Amino acid sequence: MTEKLIDAVNQAETPSQMVTAVKNLAAAKDPAAISALIAVFGYNNPAAAVVAVAGLTELGDVAVPQLLTQIDDYNYGARAYSIRTLAAIADPRALDVLVSTAATDFAPSVRRAAAKGLGNLNWSKLAVSESQDYINRALETLLLICQDTDWSIRYAAIVGLQALARVASVREKILTKFQEMLISETEAAIRARVQLATSSLGLTAC
Repeated sequence: MTEKLIDAVNQAETPSQMVTAVKNLAAAKDPAAISALIAVFGYNNPAAAVVAVAGLTELGDVAVPQLLTQIDDYNYGARAYSIRTLAAIADPRALDVLVSTAATDFAPSVRRAAAKGLGNLNWSKLAVSESQDYINRALETLLLICQDTDWSIRYAAIVGLQALARVASVREKILTKFQEMLISETEAAIRARVQLATSSLGLTAC
């Protein structure tokens, strides 16, 4: 059955046919469809890609290994969908990819997706002995890109840090960074986002 659904995706002749075929494939919730759903990211059909993201996210952790190995190094649009999917699944096995992408990818949209994802990883899936190291790496990356020249990257870093602040061991460092940014940041939108983050964390911004 899944093979026929995959064939329908491959044989779609119009954008709407592609969307319908991908919806049907995603609805099967079959791990055998993972590779085909990832391939949809590169088809230049945003509506179909969004459906594929949702389908892969619903499949969850089982999709992570193939998402990591099938990231497109040449098509930034496809790469962005892969990163968004990994961020949504929140499996910490994606840490290395999210760290490198957030810090160095040439596409701002991909970097923003990675930055937001770094704050939302499910650390409870890690052994206690390794979780703090992973958390620290996420923190270091987000603190680094808080200094990026692109304001939208800094904005995404704040979103990531706000989410990461739920981890008690790094909360104080994040709050300290937010207070520093309220003083040093020149972009009004960034300061407003920092104020929102501090407020959500139970503090009153200076």
